[in-house]
Amino acid sequence: MERRLGVIAILVYSKEAIQSLNSILSNFSEIILGRMGLPLKEKNLHIISLIVEGDTDQIGSLTGKIGKLSGIKVKSMFTKD
Repeated sequence: MERRLGVIAILVYSKEAIQSLNSILSNFSEIILGRMGLPLKEKNLHIISLIVEGDTDQIGSLTGKIGKLSGIKVKSMFTKD
């Protein structure tokens, strides 16, 4: 299957979700090329951006699992080819 590069933006509104999120990210570490996090404590928000490279099934599985977590929003954007 074809591999694609992409960016995933994650907004974390709940501290309780962070441990579950980190577990998911660890399970998908083989497709994560880079990760940057920015805690905004005064807004009770954490922003995480991921650079990923994988096939559409892998990336879809990652974003799907993240999207099911309560207190988290996730969006993704990918290269055409």
